[in-house]
Amino acid sequence: MVRTFRRAGLAAALLVAVVLGTTASAAQTPLHGTLSELSYHSRALHAELPFELYLPPGYELSGKRYPVIYFLHGLPAGPYGFRNVGPIVRALEKTGRPAIVVAPRGAREGDDDPEYLDWGPGRNWETAIARELPEYVDSHFRTIGNRTGRALVGVSAGGYGAVLLTLHRLQAFSVVESWSGYFRPTNRKGDAVLDLGSRAANHRASAHAFVHRVRRTLARRPTFLAFYVGRGDKRFRAENERLDRELTAARVPHLFRVYPGAHEDSLWQRYARQWLVRALEHLAPDR
Repeated sequence: MVRTFRRAGLAAALLVAVVLGTTASAAQTPLHGTLSELSYHSRALHAELPFELYLPPGYELSGKRYPVIYFLHGLPAGPYGFRNVGPIVRALEKTGRPAIVVAPRGAREGDDDPEYLDWGPGRNWETAIARELPEYVDSHFRTIGNRTGRALVGVSAGGYGAVLLTLHRLQAFSVVESWSGYFRPTNRKGDAVLDLGSRAANHRASAHAFVHRVRRTLARRPTFLAFYVGRGDKRFRAENERLDRELTAARVPHLFRVYPGAHEDSLWQRYARQWLVRALEHLAPDR
């Protein structure tokens, strides 16, 4: 069942206006498409999982199927951080390329930094977002319902989630982009790697661990893998450069770029349009 939520109060309005450095006036810029808040009941989370849904202009009458960009927000975050997708859909509209955007909740009260991982009953964020959510979206909207029409994109912790979930589920996504992300789960400050309690769990949660076996998999399932970081990003630039070296040595096709800037909204806002164009170039177009 699709549930639509109403925006509530000034606090929610201000929260929507703050993402990626956008101002209140910019947040009021009319969209050509439509942005709604929906939810589905997640078995993995034992709860409703809300998400923002953007439909491109003409969706209602076109009869076409569209590629989908799943966008993961940064962590730690409150339960409404997923609403901060306005700047992303505005950047998408500037590309002139029609696509659907789905931005799911990645955290909730009392669980504000789950790192997009599966932790156990009621906290299986990876399963909810990478398996259940695409199944739900494909069954309720006109999507290109296979990996050629799905991208997973994220910023900061969302970039970690995007890369890891794609590596775990290459059958589901053909495009992945990390915007100032990292590649092993971190603590809340982002300055230390989390120990998940076992060697197997730590291995599965590290994108570095997949480098030496992913080349053969990508030969069967071609995937556009891109990651970007700011030159002044003191927390995550070194790890991005490490992954670039590892992928290059293993001859895994990928795109890595370092941009002027730090781990900051202004970097993501400045290049969002360019990065979304790259993602869309590697997705099946609307048809």
